[in-house]
Amino acid sequence: MKSMSKTPVAKARSEAKRLPAKEGMAGGGLSLSVQYATDDATDADGLPTRAEVRRWVRATRPGAAELTVRFVDAEEGRRLNAQYRGKDCATNVLSFPYARAPVLAGDLVLCLPVVLREAAEQGKPATAHFAHLVVHGMLHLLGYDHGTDTEACAMERMEREVLTRLGFPDPY
Repeated sequence: MKSMSKTPVAKARSEAKRLPAKEGMAGGGLSLSVQYATDDATDADGLPTRAEVRRWVRATRPGAAELTVRFVDAEEGRRLNAQYRGKDCATNVLSFPYARAPVLAGDLVLCLPVVLREAAEQGKPATAHFAHLVVHGMLHLLGYDHGTDTEACAMERMEREVLTRLGFPDPY
């Protein structure tokens, strides 16, 4: 759940089909690419829709933004986590911020099997956990962090506020 520097996702991002923003970027438009990079058919049933992802991203009120949200398998999740965080295991979400102004630009990578496993272990619906992790990752892109107790409290408060507006229960 740590912020990262530029990744190979950026290349895929430039090649991916984008959902066009309705208003210009200066007016607060959102350019969002949602990528499903997993071949595991058993996991695919748990994937959020593009519309859900767009709703969760917008709930963080990013203003003008150019974003990619990519759902990956365990291997890609492990490889990215090892490469950018030095941890040789898959993690639930990685955030890769590129710019905050004048247009927020960044990538979120969610590891499908990790998110589904965590949701099951925590006894919560997968959709609620996906929403939480998209919001969490978006807050990282917006500059929030949880490196100290004070930062963690502020970030968790923001997560709770956004998830409440979306109709989800407190994730903590």
